[in-house]
Amino acid sequence: MSHTAAADRTFLQKLLDAVEVIGNRVPHPAVIFLIMSGIVIVLSALFHALGVSVAYQVIDPVTHQAHESTATVNSLLSVDGIRFIITSVVRNFLGFAPVGVILVAMVGVGLAEEAGLINALIRKVVIVTPKRAITFVIVLLGVLSSIASDAGYLVLIPLGCAGFLSLGRHPIAGLAAAFAGVSAVFGVNLLITPVDAVLTEITNDAAHLIDPSHTIYLTANLFYAAVSTVLMSWVCAVVTERVVEPRLGPYTGDAVAEPAEQTSPEEARGLRAALWGFLAVVAAILALSLPAGAPLRSPETGALIGNSPLMNSLIPLIMLLFLVTGFAYGRAAGTITSMTQAIAAISKTVSGLGGLLFLFLVISQFLAHFNYSNLATVAAVSLSDMIEHANLGTVPLLLVFILVTVVVNLIIPAAIAKWAILAPIFVPLFVKLHVPSEVVLAAYRTGDSPSNVITPLMAYFGMIVIFAQKYQKDAGIGTVVAMMLPYFAALTVAWTALMFVWYLLGLPFGV
Repeated sequence: MSHTAAADRTFLQKLLDAVEVIGNRVPHPAVIFLIMSGIVIVLSALFHALGVSVAYQVIDPVTHQAHESTATVNSLLSVDGIRFIITSVVRNFLGFAPVGVILVAMVGVGLAEEAGLINALIRKVVIVTPKRAITFVIVLLGVLSSIASDAGYLVLIPLGCAGFLSLGRHPIAGLAAAFAGVSAVFGVNLLITPVDAVLTEITNDAAHLIDPSHTIYLTANLFYAAVSTVLMSWVCAVVTERVVEPRLGPYTGDAVAEPAEQTSPEEARGLRAALWGFLAVVAAILALSLPAGAPLRSPETGALIGNSPLMNSLIPLIMLLFLVTGFAYGRAAGTITSMTQAIAAISKTVSGLGGLLFLFLVISQFLAHFNYSNLATVAAVSLSDMIEHANLGTVPLLLVFILVTVVVNLIIPAAIAKWAILAPIFVPLFVKLHVPSEVVLAAYRTGDSPSNVITPLMAYFGMIVIFAQKYQKDAGIGTVVAMMLPYFAALTVAWTALMFVWYLLGLPFGV
């Protein structure tokens, strides 16, 4: 990585350099996950032999019912454990969500990229956006992408790299900014997201364990989430420009981007055609969504948000959007002249995913082994029980709860799964202390996302390393962790401060 001159480096830059060096000395990510699987297997056998278990209440995200559950550590060296390891390999891989997401989405994105639409769009955005605002805009778009589930990882992070490169800035800094927006500020948005519905239901179910009349609505955190979206995007932009870019220094790699000049007549013609294609797809989606009984509405409730065909088909719809706009652009700009050429462009993109798919194969096995062992659940419940019995005051308890969420997120990055475990423990506790459930949910959002960008257990972390290697061949886990640590630290401090200012001033968190 190209860094600033050694003599001019600050203590923070030297510290992050040390983290990067140490992190990159570890083996290939696939080897790391193989080693971690081995460690999980050994620990599962050890704690199973010791009879370790925890009892807790858990909320079923589907039925919304609370029930008593006991988690015991399952040994992966038992007869059943060995059988699971051997027989579940294919099932684990096919059930690993990022596999299907990236294969489906990249069909459309690949065509759009090969046709030249992505580059043209980047240049257009760079031209119309003030240079001082481009970092903030990329981060903000990353935060807003949570409305489309995981699409931001596949679309906006590569766009962040290319956008920075086109401005002569370090593409890895663009990756960091986009990654921070997509992942580290995932828990909030200016709009209501599908995850909001599930988190709200789990919160209500947990509160009903103490008070059946205590209910919050889907918009309970709307005001807090909207302000958090803007302020945390600004924090990420400041970290990018004041910490990450100065540490990276000028980019000296092999990747070359066209300068952000005015679009050519061919590009302008292609962008107009892509716009018409975009509008056609949007019109088709609206026609399939808005009428009563439309195919993309929930057949049970008629809802569009939540567990509906529309929300469940976002990735295929995004693929279709990029396919149509990419092909329309290519035909109008002359970069795609036939269907055969379009298919060849898609094939080229998919063929380049081999290394990432192998990494996903290994990661999926580790996560399956980790989940089977119940080690994460036992650790999370044990930590939460310890905090519950510490007899802290309301404000200190809120702070501890945020920090517990940050720590637990390192081993259970999934927001819904983690809340299903933590909510039945902490929501009733805070309700007893007369702290409204919307405050508890806001505190959970505050601690849930920032550590996403530094935990290799996050499903897309390996893919981020692959993206980084496109611009820096020797990039590894240490490169990404060192680069994202400032975001984690800044967001944790700033977001926690915002949470307590909001709470202590008595501001409404939503409606």
